[in-house]
Amino acid sequence: MSTLSGAAAIVGIGATEFSKASGRTELRLAAECVRSAIADAGLSPSDVDGLVTFTMDTNSEIAVAREVGIPELSFFSRINYGGGAACATVQQAAMAVATGIASVVVCYRAFNERSGQRFGRVQAAAAQQPTSTGVDNGWHYPMGLGTPAATVAMFARRYMHEYGATSEDFGRIAVVDRKHAATNPHAWFHGRPITLDDHQSSRWIAEPLRLLDCCQESDGGVALVVTSAERARDLPHRPAIVRAAAQGSGTDQYVMNSYYRPDLTGLPEMGLVGRQLWGQSGLSPEDMSVAVLYDHFTPFVLVQLEELGFCKPGEAKDFIADGTLELDGRLPLNPHGGQLGEAYIHGMNGIAEGVRQIRGTAANQVAAVRNVVVTAGTGVPTSALILSPPA
Repeated sequence: MSTLSGAAAIVGIGATEFSKASGRTELRLAAECVRSAIADAGLSPSDVDGLVTFTMDTNSEIAVAREVGIPELSFFSRINYGGGAACATVQQAAMAVATGIASVVVCYRAFNERSGQRFGRVQAAAAQQPTSTGVDNGWHYPMGLGTPAATVAMFARRYMHEYGATSEDFGRIAVVDRKHAATNPHAWFHGRPITLDDHQSSRWIAEPLRLLDCCQESDGGVALVVTSAERARDLPHRPAIVRAAAQGSGTDQYVMNSYYRPDLTGLPEMGLVGRQLWGQSGLSPEDMSVAVLYDHFTPFVLVQLEELGFCKPGEAKDFIADGTLELDGRLPLNPHGGQLGEAYIHGMNGIAEGVRQIRGTAANQVAAVRNVVVTAGTGVPTSALILSPPA
């Protein structure tokens, strides 16, 4: 087992409301969720000496520190690759705490992704950047692959061809997420479940992806407080121990469109992450009570189940049959509703749900939770966590 395993814990969670028009700046959203998370942990801003966020976040660490009243920072870090950064922020915080570089680190992500910059739209400037990413984008943007949905659709079509998966199989993920969101008062789609017929009648975005295969766009912020497992014992809430934390980038990795690999039906970067999770923790897929999987697009949820070892390649469509992903099933999926149902906060709200499941305070609480696997964005270099209660 890794020396990181069990050394740190998430002891505080905070969030703004999730909306389509927050009516305030991204810095204010960041300050609100960070302040809320610190208070939830039973700490004060003066206890915090580290901050971690995404390279895509517009709120600098020093600006957030000023707004919240954090006096000094001995550690600050940012993780690249959009949603793939989510669980890696906690990994960075856990490593800082485990090595004594910092004592209390807050991870945060805040944006107006619906009312402000909308990631799902074509952004021609992305192919004109004087960077390696601009060069990469220059190959596929002119071909019409200018949105995340378009690039994932190409992957999904090949996956369907190889394994016989159907649009209905993808839709079953959306139906489960929306069912769970419907009973989560904090979810944008609270009280609004869907049926498989609703999914099948939703309009095409980029075939074979329909509207209800694609995560929503949200305004909001989420923050998490990480400290040592030892210190966590004296804080108000049951801590979520970081049993494992991993990042991964696969061979010939691109962003959302690694089309030059021999096999176009897997996400090897998530396979790499999974092997690290099981190796660090000494656990296996059979030990997971809940799966909080990054659901920006439904096909990638199926592939994550395969890459993490819950089933073999091509078998996810059969694995999810017969209620496996329901709250009382073998592997409850996204009890908060995921990014399809609760909100799209780049995966940070999924980590918060993992913490609530460990605490026993979730809106849709799964019985007898022992271990929760949480993943970050896929199609990009990615990350994941295993969260567990104290021994």
